[in-house]
Amino acid sequence: MISRIRGTLLRRDTDAAEVMTAGGVAYELDIPLDVFERLPAEGQEVEFLTHYVVREDEATLYGFLDEMGRSVFARLLTANGVGPRLALNMLSTLRPERLVNAIVERDYVALTRVSGLGKKKAEQLAVQLADRLDDLAGVTHIGAPQAQGVEHAVQALMALGYSQADANVAVRKAMEGGQAPVGVDLIKAALARIGPKK
Repeated sequence: MISRIRGTLLRRDTDAAEVMTAGGVAYELDIPLDVFERLPAEGQEVEFLTHYVVREDEATLYGFLDEMGRSVFARLLTANGVGPRLALNMLSTLRPERLVNAIVERDYVALTRVSGLGKKKAEQLAVQLADRLDDLAGVTHIGAPQAQGVEHAVQALMALGYSQADANVAVRKAMEGGQAPVGVDLIKAALARIGPKK
């Protein structure tokens, strides 16, 4: 079982990171947007807490920077109909502590912001997971402000008539490379990258 990976950050994308360990082995990890925002610059050392998922056709490592993120991800996978892709999407739309509180408090408005998560599925998720996440409710971690800014940017684009999926993609693109914009600048940068309304 691979539980941690420490090494030099070779590549950081909005949905994946590559790390070269001291032993000369490089690992690629799928990551949520919350993790991307908190990564150091390429070439610096980083340590990921990992969750390893093995399926018939693939084996994938998922990377997190703290136990909160990894724990929430693992518990999401215990719900019926929630696979790694949806769990990662949920953690990219809502930072871990916000997601936990939304599930425990049955905040369906927040949950249905996640692409692919309708009200019926959000209700089923809350029923299955509320008790399993109760111990994490109210927990916060350092580094959340930028994640909250991303969430607000996505909401702003949706208020302008763009779909959840298009808004997520545009904000991700706006975050790539160099110094990531914040606040109104992030919304403007995302608008410059978004396609026509669907």
